[in-house]
Amino acid sequence: MEPNKTESKKSYGWKALIPVLIFLGLYLGCGIAFTIAGADSPFGKMPRYVAVVIAILIALVCYRRDLKFSEKVDLYCHGAGSSGVMLLGIIVLMAGGFANSTAAIGGKDAMVNMGVSLIPTQFLIPGIFLICCIISTCIGTSMGTQVTMIPIAIALAQGAGLNPGMAGAAAIAGAYFGDNLSMISDTTIIACKGVDAEMKDKFLMNTKIAIPAAVLSMILYAVMSMQTVQPEAVSAAADYNPLTALPYLAVLVLAVAGLDVILVLAIGAALSCVLGLILRTASFFDWAMAVGAGMEDMFWLSVFSMLVSGMMALVREYGGIDWLVNTASQHMKSKKSCQYVISLLVMAISGTTLNNPVACLISSPIAKELGQKYEISSTKLATLMSIFSCVILMVVPHDSGCLLVQQYAGCSYLDIVRYAFYPLLLTLFTCAAIQFNLFEKKSK
Repeated sequence: MEPNKTESKKSYGWKALIPVLIFLGLYLGCGIAFTIAGADSPFGKMPRYVAVVIAILIALVCYRRDLKFSEKVDLYCHGAGSSGVMLLGIIVLMAGGFANSTAAIGGKDAMVNMGVSLIPTQFLIPGIFLICCIISTCIGTSMGTQVTMIPIAIALAQGAGLNPGMAGAAAIAGAYFGDNLSMISDTTIIACKGVDAEMKDKFLMNTKIAIPAAVLSMILYAVMSMQTVQPEAVSAAADYNPLTALPYLAVLVLAVAGLDVILVLAIGAALSCVLGLILRTASFFDWAMAVGAGMEDMFWLSVFSMLVSGMMALVREYGGIDWLVNTASQHMKSKKSCQYVISLLVMAISGTTLNNPVACLISSPIAKELGQKYEISSTKLATLMSIFSCVILMVVPHDSGCLLVQQYAGCSYLDIVRYAFYPLLLTLFTCAAIQFNLFEKKSK
């Protein structure tokens, strides 16, 4: 039995959004302030959990005095514990377990070294971009790709006498290519589950936009890096066993084939266990500990998803989502303008929180409401949220990728962002898809 089925509910309009604004203000405001002050781990000074719990308490205490506190808690729990949120939690945990277990048997190192060994010297920068695209698509994380590949990319570029900022920009773009596209990316999972889209359909639509942008980006990188390089600079790949990369490839193929993502991740994790035993790179208990550690690494997202979803359920109950939808609708003249509004919303949240899964999580209920009103397919909604939550993080100066490049290359932010071809092209291609109704018939 669902709580609070009163026929008449008080709508607080924009005031219902105050808890969301408080969460963003506390987390972002404190993070920016401490960043300016030069503090270590500036965004850790006000942990996201503390910020969202404060916002939740305000939502529980300051609204609907006609309801008992326990009734509002029931409303919160009903939203936090919805079937979609629980499914998301399971998928995210399994994704973490799979990624870590495959890395434990040497799969991650194999993917990196395989890519590095295949870089043609005359195509160093586009090679770095392509390798990062492949790795991030296979492992489903931008952070893992950036941490692994940015130091390598910078070292190779410096050894070849190329601009390290360009190499860093290519690595960042390639990392977010997979974060946006991969079937096991938390960004993709949250965007699809948030608007009830099929991940296979979203993947197919997304590729029609992302791949042309990536190909053109590679051409631009090739044109700008076609100069004399030092061959010895590109010969540093370590020995690797390509068999250890099979779980990544299996997951990619099975996911594209349309198998349920839970089964896909389970098969991938099981395959990593079998390969680890056969190749003697990891014992069963090494594998089990790796799976557990990977799940623990993703546990925060599962819990945070529940916290945010519960808060958004209260915001919806108080009329915040309806107000936002109605207000946005007043400035919308068509389906196209609705898509632009959704894109700008998720981009703003991602750019401020520096967390694309969280941006998709927060914006998905709004996108779903607007999408239903303007008859926009769930596939296109998920595609837009995934793309624009990633695009902004490729160019903001305070994201981890940009900071890592500055640290390793010793270059300025401008040295990086002027080579950000892929995010610019991806934005232009996506806007073209909106403006000219590309893929519309197939997405319905």
